[in-house]
Amino acid sequence: MTDYSIQHIATVFPIDADALKPQSNLGQRRDIIKEFSLNTSAHGIPGIARSQSIHNCTFWLISFLAFTGIMSYFIVTAILAYYSYPTQTTIDATDEWPQAFPGVTICNYSPYRYDKIIKPFLNYTNSTNTNTFTKQQSLYISDFIQHIINENQSLNEYYYPLKEMLIKCTYNELNCSINDFVSFISPIYGLCYTFNADASNINNGQLHYNSENGMSGLLQLDLYLHSHQYVPYLSNAVSIVTMVHDNRKLPIIEKFGVQLIPGRRHKLGYSKSTTTFLPSPYTTCADTVTPEMKALYDQFSGANYDYTIEICFTTAVQTYVYEQCGCVDPSQWSARYVLPLGSSTVIQSQLCSVSDLCYTNATTRFQSTPEIFHKYGSNCGLDCSNIEFPLKISSSLAPMEWDIDDIKAFVESSSIPLPLNWSITWRNDIQTNYVGLDIVCETTRVTSYIQQASLSPVDVLSNIGGQTGLWIGISFLSLMELAEMLYRLIRHQFHLMRRKLTNLIQTHNTHL
Repeated sequence: MTDYSIQHIATVFPIDADALKPQSNLGQRRDIIKEFSLNTSAHGIPGIARSQSIHNCTFWLISFLAFTGIMSYFIVTAILAYYSYPTQTTIDATDEWPQAFPGVTICNYSPYRYDKIIKPFLNYTNSTNTNTFTKQQSLYISDFIQHIINENQSLNEYYYPLKEMLIKCTYNELNCSINDFVSFISPIYGLCYTFNADASNINNGQLHYNSENGMSGLLQLDLYLHSHQYVPYLSNAVSIVTMVHDNRKLPIIEKFGVQLIPGRRHKLGYSKSTTTFLPSPYTTCADTVTPEMKALYDQFSGANYDYTIEICFTTAVQTYVYEQCGCVDPSQWSARYVLPLGSSTVIQSQLCSVSDLCYTNATTRFQSTPEIFHKYGSNCGLDCSNIEFPLKISSSLAPMEWDIDDIKAFVESSSIPLPLNWSITWRNDIQTNYVGLDIVCETTRVTSYIQQASLSPVDVLSNIGGQTGLWIGISFLSLMELAEMLYRLIRHQFHLMRRKLTNLIQTHNTHL
């Protein structure tokens, strides 16, 4: 509207001519903001907008800023609490049927057979006395074993074969045999044997379940130890070592094995419990088999083994020892596969000499220096999923008199030489070498320990919404009101810019 038109209307009608003039751009923006301030659902802002005095406006402004600051503090606290990734553990009990029978591992307490090892050992030590074996000689057994390993020769001929120890095997009253076991090597107990490991070449690649043959899960083993072939001074006890474990875990029987004395039938009643940890960033749990672990697993007889923190830690230590000493800890000789940092090739390392202090010092540094551990063992976290089988152990005297003859026949048919005075002491020998095992499922109840996040994104959003609503009354609709105001301001600015551009074009065309 032109100034002439405004003056003409003001002459005809009794109104103020200034009231008909359009507002300035600043005034229009101010009206948009004031309209938002008066009508928003957020608390405090309408009080500022409708204040009639400077004192009233100051009161509402200070109140709004103070409560906004308090609100911001609690919002930041809620966000920081979420990013600290707190967790909680829930315990649940469920009935699992049918249930996979666990893996059961057995080892003879003594790793080596005297009749097999003595001759090559004497040749190694250049000894001429073949009639006695002294305590001094026993100190060199570890050197002899290390020599064989460093020459990449097999130790299998020195171990106790399962067929010479297993008198009888039944699972749920069905016969089983040595073909139902897989073997692996323990640096302490030698060749060990696992029933019901997850292996593709046994039971058509399927695990045994408790429900087979209409039973509830019972493995019965009758074993003979041949303790007269224990290497003198090398072992300080006579027993069978056993462990009940997850089917897909390489058993750390040196730490978790149970030693069972001969002359008894032992009952191992198990229950099942599972533990599940949250992945990163809540925990540092791991489930990835490293190349070194895979190389270690591949030397065994076809079982499918998952990640285990103990194995990961051992291979990490061996890698550090190898880089420091050029060899690895001989006490963990089965884990002599290392992957040096920066390399993609797994190396089969030589064993350090037992008298070499380098490997013991390097192991001590690894375990006592966090920086070294994080460098070499950063991938070694707790197992993200773990299955355990707590045991209740009891025993009774065995064998019974009517079983003696069958055991005697088994021992005499074995390829392991009999004791020199067997014909006289065979009853006592059977009593001091026979071990019976009954591994039985006591309950189908499974106790589960499940780690869960204490705060979820929904919880954080709820906390923030509660704080904003409590202190200044902001909701999502309040944010939509703010968005509408911003949209109107931007739209107004856009129209101004377009009008100026149009005027410039018209002016330019007029001059032309």
